[in-house]
Amino acid sequence: MNRSLLATCLVLFAAPFVAADKPNVILILCDDVGFECFSAYGSREYATPRLDALAAQGIRFDNCHSTPLCTPSRVNLMSGKSNVFNYFDFGVYPKGEPTFANYFKDHGYATAVAGKWQLLTAKGGITPAEAGFDTHCLWNIPGGGRERYWNPSLVKDGSLLDLPDKSYGPDITTDFLIDFIRKHRDQPFLAYFPMILPHNPFPVTPDSVDPDSTNQKSNFVDMVQYIDKNVGRLEDALEKLGLRRNTMIVFTGDNGTNSLLTSELNGRQIRGGKGYTHDYGTHVPLIVNWPGHVPGGKVSDDLICFSDFFPTMVEAAGLPEKKISDGDGWSFWPQCQGRQGKKRDWIYCYYFPRPSSAKYNDKYNHYEVRFARDKRYKLYDNGDLFDTVKDVSEKHAIAVGQADQAAEAARTSLQKALDSYPVKGRNANRRKVKGRQKNK
Repeated sequence: MNRSLLATCLVLFAAPFVAADKPNVILILCDDVGFECFSAYGSREYATPRLDALAAQGIRFDNCHSTPLCTPSRVNLMSGKSNVFNYFDFGVYPKGEPTFANYFKDHGYATAVAGKWQLLTAKGGITPAEAGFDTHCLWNIPGGGRERYWNPSLVKDGSLLDLPDKSYGPDITTDFLIDFIRKHRDQPFLAYFPMILPHNPFPVTPDSVDPDSTNQKSNFVDMVQYIDKNVGRLEDALEKLGLRRNTMIVFTGDNGTNSLLTSELNGRQIRGGKGYTHDYGTHVPLIVNWPGHVPGGKVSDDLICFSDFFPTMVEAAGLPEKKISDGDGWSFWPQCQGRQGKKRDWIYCYYFPRPSSAKYNDKYNHYEVRFARDKRYKLYDNGDLFDTVKDVSEKHAIAVGQADQAAEAARTSLQKALDSYPVKGRNANRRKVKGRQKNK
């Protein structure tokens, strides 16, 4: 055999093995739903059996925190950096800031995104292609309209889809990703699924018993259960294609549940905290499942923040370690494998979702605020310290000199954490916000 033919044969035979060495990654991000809305976390109001199974056969994290609102969390997640380093304004992803999709694509992955974009407006931002995605099917992106559920306005690879009457947006985006997986079954892929569900408004789903229901809570329950259904559809597609054992699934949410809704969990009535910086605004589910690589039945209370997802996926995929300039993410992949890993003593959050707003409040147009927290105590940059176990809604700050030894020790260590970050963010509004910063 001549050398040219031999070389060609080696490439042809080696390619599938190279691809097989790289796992597939599916990252699922729900829109506006906290940890309290999943039966994997103990809820009896919501039935999420497919996610229960993923948690039971993988690992569930009980201390994962996002930012309190969608765009800040998405920028944090995709860049692996706290918002204090790169957040610009609501609906905007900072142009030129690399994403995890850029990184995976640079290392030979096919990449796709389906669901909600909200990272490109007249103020700036980036396209899915600039973010590193080969293909997309998205709502809330230029070229589309405002309908997201029934008869949705979705843009696929730059063109507005002409869909049949009574199409349901979450089904269209799930179908799109299943088709992407099928097309790329023979090469490693990264599928990012920032779901449309279960953000308000709260219409019925195709599975709702009463198709005319206007009850927000019962419809929301149906929407959460439809999340579970579509996660199951993705997993079933992987099984059918023989890809399940080589695919890591990561499931989380972008912020707490809408404050219009209250859910019961373990005897507590939990009002959704979306937009607020207390724990019900930031405490989100996190489940990681990968057969043969993530041992089943594991539960971790390690602190996890959204900066950590990027380096975790990179390490899990066996890619070269990502050096993130100004990044503050730590990989929690060792914990997923049942090892101790590098544990956080605290996590940090910067929240200023709409710096270009004319006026601020304590929710969606929140004042600029920074806080650091450990598993129990949270310290804001105005000096307010809260015990998140006894005072989860942060109604009573612990006065200086009136706390026990543990609280004072936390105040000292958390102040050092705050001092290790920039005092101000790099956003659209660099004006100093005067007065006491609200945080509840």
